[in-house]
Amino acid sequence: MKQVASLQYGVIFKKAFSQPDIFTAFVKAVLGIQFSCDKVETEKSFRPSIGNVDSRFDLFAQDEKNRVIVDIQHRKKDSHYDRFLHYHCAAILEQMPRGEQSYRPPLAVYTIVVLTSMDKYEKDVLTIDFDPKDLQGKGINEIPHKVIYLCPKCVNENTPIAYREWMTAIADTLDKAVEETDYHNVMIQKVFEAIEEDGLTPRDRYNMIEEYEDQLFVETERQDSKKEVAKNLLIMGLEIEAIVKATGLSISEIEKLGVPLLNDEEK
Repeated sequence: MKQVASLQYGVIFKKAFSQPDIFTAFVKAVLGIQFSCDKVETEKSFRPSIGNVDSRFDLFAQDEKNRVIVDIQHRKKDSHYDRFLHYHCAAILEQMPRGEQSYRPPLAVYTIVVLTSMDKYEKDVLTIDFDPKDLQGKGINEIPHKVIYLCPKCVNENTPIAYREWMTAIADTLDKAVEETDYHNVMIQKVFEAIEEDGLTPRDRYNMIEEYEDQLFVETERQDSKKEVAKNLLIMGLEIEAIVKATGLSISEIEKLGVPLLNDEEK
């Protein structure tokens, strides 16, 4: 059993996957394309920014044919499907310099989003495929750009074998311990070596603490906001089941808010 840092932390994910050989192996497994790079950029952004909202990519690399983006998402956000689609489109549009005579960008763009928290849809793999399709769902192989959302916690026997081991390994690190003998992929073993607990630097630990505290603050703020909404709905006389559905709070959490529940006559 090897003690490792959790890949839920952006700093740890980047520490491992910013290594070109690991990045390349992961990309080839997930996308099934030939890809090679000598450098993986972290916190990549375009200058000038594309559109009205700046995009910042956790991991970014490209070769002569493909531009590949890998993002890590741990906090549960309902907006992440739209957010990473925005990032993806920015990476397409950035390739179109002024005066270009064609709408076709020189590089195919692939975005891989790793959702280390449990996604609300509980799907192991979701894709956005930009290729036009006929009414029978058959593509014409004209537009290669693609977004893939991976949820390691939802990996199952139907998850494609090519990247099932990668997703399983990522999920396995989330409790900070892995049985490395369960994995046969050399690059996955290298990931475990890169994030081994004893090998973390003081800077790694500092960044993990900062990231954890930021996440904790956001989650606390969101929970407080949900409780405030629930209080107002209770005062308005809404049924407790409807409040559970609207806020995501449990019945016991709502009952602890200190607002008397109205009986049928009072409503």
